[in-house]
Amino acid sequence: MATDRNLQIRRLEPSDAALYREIRLEGLRTSPEAFGSTFEKEDAQPLSWFETVLGRTAIFGAFLDGMLAGVAAYAAQESSKQAHKATLWGMYVRSTARNSGLGKKLVAAVLDHARECVEMVQLTVVSENDDARRLYSASGFVEYGYEKRGLKQDGRYYDHVLMVNFLDEGVN
Repeated sequence: MATDRNLQIRRLEPSDAALYREIRLEGLRTSPEAFGSTFEKEDAQPLSWFETVLGRTAIFGAFLDGMLAGVAAYAAQESSKQAHKATLWGMYVRSTARNSGLGKKLVAAVLDHARECVEMVQLTVVSENDDARRLYSASGFVEYGYEKRGLKQDGRYYDHVLMVNFLDEGVN
């Protein structure tokens, strides 16, 4: 858990499901090109579905003045041959909290959690999202690939930049 005056970052619990559902749907609605899922799919899910997600997934929330202002999730690979890798996914910071350092602290919370479990964390970001790419680069991620037409939303293609952070410092 990290605190900074009116900022608290902690792992979300099933009891946070209503707050998580609200921010997740906001992200899916306002930035559909940034997520693999859709607003329609997740909006149709009952609150219990979000409780289940929070019970089995490491999702971190950033609370600013007591309100959930950002989220970022961690998923480890399950295959024994890929168990050294994890993915940072579902990152979203509300517009009112952007450029406050909150996003960087959320990424740091995921990376701190990951260091206990894996050697590297990967992510995918839309190539046009310069702010996110800068945030991830400043957090130690490096670009290693480019997926042309990685996502298709409303008939438009979006290219993906593949990024990785090697947590054990001597490896690149």
